[in-house]
Amino acid sequence: MGGKSFALTGQERDWVNRAVQKIEADFNRSADTHLLRVPLPGFAGISFYLKDESTHPTGSLKHRLARSLFLYALCNGWVGPKTTIIESSSGSTAVSEAYLARLLGLPFVAVVPRSTSPEKLEAIRFHGGRCHLVAEAAQAHDESLRLAEELGGHYMDQFTYAERATDWRGNNSIAESIYRQMALETDPIPGWIVCGAGTGGTSATIGRYIRYRGHGTRLCLADPASSVFHRHLNDPLVRHVERCCSVVEGIGRPRVEASFEPALIDRCEVIDDVQSLAAARVLSAWIGRPCGGSTGTNAWACARVISGMAARGERGSVVSLLCDSGDRYQGTYFNDHWLEAGGFDIAPVENQFRAFLGEGMPIEA
Repeated sequence: MGGKSFALTGQERDWVNRAVQKIEADFNRSADTHLLRVPLPGFAGISFYLKDESTHPTGSLKHRLARSLFLYALCNGWVGPKTTIIESSSGSTAVSEAYLARLLGLPFVAVVPRSTSPEKLEAIRFHGGRCHLVAEAAQAHDESLRLAEELGGHYMDQFTYAERATDWRGNNSIAESIYRQMALETDPIPGWIVCGAGTGGTSATIGRYIRYRGHGTRLCLADPASSVFHRHLNDPLVRHVERCCSVVEGIGRPRVEASFEPALIDRCEVIDDVQSLAAARVLSAWIGRPCGGSTGTNAWACARVISGMAARGERGSVVSLLCDSGDRYQGTYFNDHWLEAGGFDIAPVENQFRAFLGEGMPIEA
């Protein structure tokens, strides 16, 4: 697991040097992700933007994290030319790590919940990874530790190392990229940035960068209703829930992860699954780009933030993340039969979000 290093031979040191160069070259081949302006005709003076992370080579925000985790592990001496990489993931991080493991010629095992979308499992396998399924997300950490011991491999442990592996002060981090791309907008310093938390690495990176640069931006956490994070923000003694049963993949956790930094969060919006799914579906049609469930969670939280700004007569900009493509959820979130089987009465909630986008109808908590 992470933290164990080994003495490198000359050949192994050369391999690590080449591995770092391969990852940096892959990064150099990738253009920055787009910042999309979402039309809001009913909200004069308020601009809404989405950082489209679905355009990374592996299709999600987690591509940035996977790259940082690999570089961190390589430079710490935790990964060598014969190391098996293991990761616990609800899907997207595993897809990105499988891609990078194959780039370096390393075997990769993803420990994922059985509920993970089939499209994500197929993407992991497409990039050369092996899927090791567990019944519940809460089991993935211990099972990853066991596999790392059994295989003599390295457990990447995104939930521990996400916040420290990322260079939050710059180096084209997601935070630096947002502010650079906002520079020519009417309100270049966002009033709010809204994001979810799985590991907590993205919220930590953005929150630290805001303070590092002295910006007045405030950070809002969008959290599924069954997650522990919003409960922990309300009461620091709460660090676990029995089960995080949200159907939204990639955000929300049953325990407060080591990478989550609550002091960086200025506000938290708790979002029901039906609100996340409705927002993802309506937003996808509104911008002509398919969005996953966690983007829907972000978007509903943004709608509350924007509605509050309008009620107070405030002007300004709000930025959030398009975390991954809705193409990964065609069998679930975008499948009416799946919604019906899950008991999601989504049509009225879709209408509510559609009225927010098109007519400026406020959405309140």
